[in-house]
Amino acid sequence: MQLHVSPSMRSLTISSNNGFIDLMKIKVAARHISYRTLFHTILILAFLLPFVFILTAIVTLEGVNKCSSFDCLGRRLGPRLLGRVDDSGQRLVKDFYKILNQVNAEEIPDGIKLPDSFNQLVSEMKNNQYDAKTFALMLRAMVQTCTNLAFYGYMKCSLMEKLEREIRESKFSELMNKHFAASSIPKGLYCLSLRLTDEYSSNAHARKQLPSPELLPVLSNNSYHHFVLSTDNILAASVVVNSAVQSSLRPEKIVFHIITDKKTYAGMHAWFALNPVSPAIVEVKGVHQFDWLTRENVPVLEAVENHHGIRNYYHGNHLAGANLSNTTPRTFASKLQARSPKYISLLNHLRIYLPELFPNLDKVVFLDDDVVIQRDLSPLWEIDLWGKVNGAVETCKGEDEWVMSKHFRNYFNFSHPLIAKHLDPDECAWAYGMNIFDLRTWRKTNIRETYHYWLKENLKSNLTMWKLGTLPPALIAFKGHIHPIDPSWHMLGLGYQTKTNIEKAKRAAVIHYNGQSKPWLQIGFEHLRPFWTKYVNYSNDFVRNCHILEL
Repeated sequence: MQLHVSPSMRSLTISSNNGFIDLMKIKVAARHISYRTLFHTILILAFLLPFVFILTAIVTLEGVNKCSSFDCLGRRLGPRLLGRVDDSGQRLVKDFYKILNQVNAEEIPDGIKLPDSFNQLVSEMKNNQYDAKTFALMLRAMVQTCTNLAFYGYMKCSLMEKLEREIRESKFSELMNKHFAASSIPKGLYCLSLRLTDEYSSNAHARKQLPSPELLPVLSNNSYHHFVLSTDNILAASVVVNSAVQSSLRPEKIVFHIITDKKTYAGMHAWFALNPVSPAIVEVKGVHQFDWLTRENVPVLEAVENHHGIRNYYHGNHLAGANLSNTTPRTFASKLQARSPKYISLLNHLRIYLPELFPNLDKVVFLDDDVVIQRDLSPLWEIDLWGKVNGAVETCKGEDEWVMSKHFRNYFNFSHPLIAKHLDPDECAWAYGMNIFDLRTWRKTNIRETYHYWLKENLKSNLTMWKLGTLPPALIAFKGHIHPIDPSWHMLGLGYQTKTNIEKAKRAAVIHYNGQSKPWLQIGFEHLRPFWTKYVNYSNDFVRNCHILEL
């Protein structure tokens, strides 16, 4: 074959010498092309074409056939230009299927050591340079072991991780819902408060003086047994009073001082005015009726109630900042319990001011509103406190993890330098709920000032010293002023756990529903509720009309 270009560069002739004369003449456009331009063009092509060829060859060998950018156009087209299609992925899948079928037909060796999770298997594969067959064999063994043993809980299997994660998330959701249920006011109790408040405004009998004028001197007579109850729960207060009176051998010696907030005062007063517990005496007072409770005397508590950070901690988003992946459900439940809004209520702190609120009394028994009295408590006034201020049940000598095995380490953050400096983590804790207070001895101490000091310090530290309510500052303030009393006087934990010893609960003088599962809530434990409901007056019109019977 011969190629002939005319001198004028206007025609191109191609001929062959194979015995035939084939002549092809191509006319070129009349545009003038210089030799210099043609030379430069050929030179550039001679320089670039080897690189294009090398790049195409490399891409073809690597089997790269997926690329979306313009600069890798050669990567996409190279294999096809050379007439080759990359089927390495298909061959890899076929090889893996072959290995899986081979492993499936073999027996799993005895004593094979399996990783605990798929992530661990991948890590071991990288570290130990497993081949494909070993990897498939290990994977099959894990699946078979998981299927056989997961039902009995003998091991954690990677295939069960999703189910475990869903169960864990469900548990946390349950705890959150329980927390909201415990912090809310049931419709029946809200109805009762509203109806009694309306009755107070319209019925003169509901507004009668408590106690009657001739009995006023008894309120400061130390020969009587004085109980103090601070609450805004009318029904709970009625159960405490009813159970104490019905269980007493000398009910005529009982005087109850009930303290409530301003919004509940009318309803609380109306209840006890319309439902007397004679021969016992009941006094109802609102916090607004105590001259001593001024801003000057309780500045720290006002700061606690109004501080934005504190209110956000107790009323804000309880999941914000919570690392649930590193938190057990039990720890999360404890944290939720510590964020109950009641802990920033003045009613919950009032017990620290008993000497000032009752200046003429020498000894009182302070009761929480979630207790039930089952025995005569008169002997409490005969207990010698040996110069101590607070007669309380210690909570560090039992086996119950929730209630009766508490030391200071359970309440305080000992990584805080001030806590570590002043407190002993192994010191025994004690319980609020039923306490004998010697007010005469108390007035000689600085317990209230100590309580205020530590509240301020915890406020300054952004609640990093402790989280749980009013007991921690009291543990510090009453340090050295506690006289332990027999645990049979006060049984705790009926609001925490279902495994409460029923026979032991029947024998206890006071049972305490401390915890979220209060007996007046739907989340209360059904088998423990009768201890409380037996003292509810279901024949009362207000109780019946508010459907409290539906508990």
